[in-house]
Amino acid sequence: MEVEEEKEAHPSNVCLAEEKCDEQSLKETDSEPTELFDVQNSLPDGKKEFLAPAVGMEFETYDDAYNYYNCYAKEAGFRVRVKNSWFKRNSREKYGAVLCCSSQGFKRIKDVNRLRKETRTGCPAMIRMRVVESKRWRVLEVTHEHNHLLGAKICKSVKKMGSGTKSKMQSSSDAEVRTIKLYRALVIDAEGNGNPNSNAVAVRKFSDQPNQLNLRKGDSQAIYNYLCRLQLTNPNFFYLMDFNDEGHLRNVFWVDSRCRASCGYFGDIIYIDNTCLSNRYETPLVALLGVNHHGQTVLLGCGLLAGETSESYSWLFKAWLTCVSGQCPQTIITDRCKALQNAIGEVFPKSNHRLSLSLIMKRVPEKLGGLRNYDAIRKTFVKAVFETLKVIEFEAAWGFMVQHFGVADHEWLRSLYEDRAQWAPVYLKDTFFAGLYASRPGENLSPFFDKYVHKQTPLKEFLDKYELALQKKHKEESLADIESRNSSPALKTRCSFELQLSKLYTREIFKRFQLEVEEMYSCFSTTQVHVDGPIIIFLVKERVLAEGNKREIKDYEVLYNRTASEVRCICSCFNFYGYLCRHALCVLNFNGVEEVPSKYILSRWKKDYKRFYVPGEGSNNVNAFDRVQWFNQLYRSALQVVEEGAISLDHYKVALQAFEESLNRVHEVEEKQD
Repeated sequence: MEVEEEKEAHPSNVCLAEEKCDEQSLKETDSEPTELFDVQNSLPDGKKEFLAPAVGMEFETYDDAYNYYNCYAKEAGFRVRVKNSWFKRNSREKYGAVLCCSSQGFKRIKDVNRLRKETRTGCPAMIRMRVVESKRWRVLEVTHEHNHLLGAKICKSVKKMGSGTKSKMQSSSDAEVRTIKLYRALVIDAEGNGNPNSNAVAVRKFSDQPNQLNLRKGDSQAIYNYLCRLQLTNPNFFYLMDFNDEGHLRNVFWVDSRCRASCGYFGDIIYIDNTCLSNRYETPLVALLGVNHHGQTVLLGCGLLAGETSESYSWLFKAWLTCVSGQCPQTIITDRCKALQNAIGEVFPKSNHRLSLSLIMKRVPEKLGGLRNYDAIRKTFVKAVFETLKVIEFEAAWGFMVQHFGVADHEWLRSLYEDRAQWAPVYLKDTFFAGLYASRPGENLSPFFDKYVHKQTPLKEFLDKYELALQKKHKEESLADIESRNSSPALKTRCSFELQLSKLYTREIFKRFQLEVEEMYSCFSTTQVHVDGPIIIFLVKERVLAEGNKREIKDYEVLYNRTASEVRCICSCFNFYGYLCRHALCVLNFNGVEEVPSKYILSRWKKDYKRFYVPGEGSNNVNAFDRVQWFNQLYRSALQVVEEGAISLDHYKVALQAFEESLNRVHEVEEKQD
């Protein structure tokens, strides 16, 4: 049971609140001129101010929220009182409160004749807040208007304070400074930053040692408005903000509810796209990407970072780790960046860190284009990277390139060779990538926000386009779900492997596997070359396309263990892409195996994967006192109904009716309790 308790703060509480706010400005009072305030908007002229309270703001504790409103009031020129507080009956734990202007209400009749000057005007200014499911304090209602003139900066009275009062203030100054930093990050510069009516053009400047986000005018307000709106409209929205010692916004991270659900399904392999940040786009975006059951890239989180520093990247990864409850990814793919490498080593020490081969290949013309015999060097480079199957072959091909073309002292090639164990496919055959690593010539990973953000895209414009991009991606995934579940792909061979997986895989993944089945017919010889107990090594010959559309014969070694039903090809297609290659299929077929072993049929590629796998505990294990756990379980269950309901119009009608009936039953429980 919960009980409401209405009480007015004792006058001493009001003084303490004023003292807390005044401590921050003790050093300012002797030198600053008296400030003039715009009475209509409660804004100081030509100064910085706290963002006005807004519905959706959240705070870690009641004290944080209370101190924020007091500091805002100090800047605006009024004092604060606690009008109401709500407590739980048994624990006396506070769960709700109303903070108001000290001029709220009117003096009681018995106090009218007292000598103290009347200050009450029935002022309506207030905020109402309450603890929500996340255990944070959320602002639910705000009234900004005052019905009286607002005074000059309240902390001017500090000048007349006695030494005892100043001593009392000093004792709480450290905690107050930390609190103020939280809100100073959302400060609007009255010179134009945050003013939607400002026509001034600001040029974004970059710093060699950035310690805060480089923002245009209005960007702070845009970020704040965006996060507040998503907090209200997105039930499982997650975000964190990072501030420097001066209270300026430094880094931001957020994940909406659908992307957060994708983390549970597809967060084992992630790609860090820092193209915008490293190329100094107007929007310093870093996106965390995964691959879904259709082989499409999915967003797992977004960040805005002050710069390419180990500190900023570490903060971003720790924020993401908090969002996913500490579940580290199995593999992380990034650009070649020392700061990224250091941050991953600190935050994800047990994850496999690999470097993006597609980004390396994109830089070949830039890095090698000025060399003599560039075309020949490039061909030799590509052959060493993509056509070697064994480490000894790669080393020989690389050595030939370096010696033959005299590029042993080329800095970029030398650094690449030093890092070869992190990017060259021949060294990465034991790493699982699920298709996020481009190990074949011409393969590239399309940026998630491609066509939505370019080098000059302002931050405010990107925030507007962010949801459009997500809606497009979600629509593509939903259409792929419907197509996979409602249609049967055409078979192109009589191979039992093709028939088997046509019933299990999503349409796109099956098409990729189907190509391997078709190409089994380019493999014309499967020969046993070595036996070691249950392990047999086969040699599979294949006619592959070579330069000039000619066909040449290439040998592939395949290890087969009949007892353990294991098959592994030297090309390592399964680890790179998540399905067996033509060479492994030939060996299975040669040994009379008619079905792909279950260990090589990944759940992540199945049509019903997101229905089959629901992360988290079941409803029977929910803690009877943990509201956050209740919310998470309800959200996961509702998400399943939503995804199933989008399959067809009939599914939609049934799902919608079920939701309406459930809501009515929940309301019935509420009415019984009342």
